[in-house]
Amino acid sequence: MSLDLHSLMFYVFAALTLMCGVMVISAKNPVHSVLFLIFAFFNAAGLVVLLGVEYIAMTLVIVYVGAVAVLFLFVVMMLNINFAEWRQGFLRYLPIGIGVAALFIVQIGALYIASKPATQGLRLIPGNPTPPLEKVTNTEAIGRLLYTDYAIAFQIAGMILLVAMVSAIVLTLRQREGVRRQRIGKQVARRREEAVELVNVQPGQGIS
Repeated sequence: MSLDLHSLMFYVFAALTLMCGVMVISAKNPVHSVLFLIFAFFNAAGLVVLLGVEYIAMTLVIVYVGAVAVLFLFVVMMLNINFAEWRQGFLRYLPIGIGVAALFIVQIGALYIASKPATQGLRLIPGNPTPPLEKVTNTEAIGRLLYTDYAIAFQIAGMILLVAMVSAIVLTLRQREGVRRQRIGKQVARRREEAVELVNVQPGQGIS
């Protein structure tokens, strides 16, 4: 059975995603685990692009790779890790880093070529409000549906997330004794006489 480029790239991205998932939980170094996690997210985004849903793929990269995974990496980097020992083996791992970078470039190029016929052969379900795939992009189609037919649901979801964020802040806020807190009301109501003191210091004298 012969495989076209689209099917071949699917198996490549799927295999790399599974491999990176195993390395995330099996790597002894926490920084390596986060890097494998980022690589797994990139390959998962490639699988989504092959399905013709580039908006979801970009959201996956921006949210998970650009925010969550990088945040994990910063937290791990703040741990007490001996970086001097890592720098000693920099040249030893340099070929591996170059190989991973080259693999990224090859994947992006092959993904660009294989994603062109991804929408061919797809048919719209009768009554589906999604515009024809030949006329608009996936991002534009999602935007039209999200901000027209599902605008109320989108606003409700935003309000739920806002309430959840405020609730998390309130639940984690603790009043501790002996800790000075910023009181914005008192700062705004403070007068000039209470904050500024003019002292006439004579030459050769200091403030006692």
